Amino acid sequence: QVQLVESGGGSVQAGDSLRLSCAASGRPFGYYFLAWFRQTPGEERQFVAAAWSAGAREYTDSVKGRFTISRDNTKNTVSLQMNSLKPEDTAVYYCAAGQVGREYRISGSIDYWGQGTQVTVSS
Repeated sequence: QVQLVESGGGSVQAGDSLRLSCAASGRPFGYYFLAWFRQTPGEERQFVAAAWSAGAREYTDSVKGRFTISRDNTKNTVSLQMNSLKPEDTAVYYCAAGQVGREYRISGSIDYWGQGTQVTVSS
């Protein structure tokens, strides 16, 4: 049984930092990218960042220079270090896994999702 279990999140002030972590289990993930998406009420899940086992990293433009995704292939974990947080970063953040080769920015490409963790940034 595949599981993605997130930890971290919470409520912070603008300019603060948070770190999200996700532990993946239940199958080998070498042929999967691990990613973070986020969702606000009434909106679709939006891509934030992705990491491949070979080392590639991608980010959505709005978080470049502020967020860093890291992946530990031996532990099947992925983390998202979020610095200089802004109120517009407020969302539920989801850990995700999708097969390599798919369009990683699209939520429809995701095979497995975590349960989500709330991040709230106050101005």
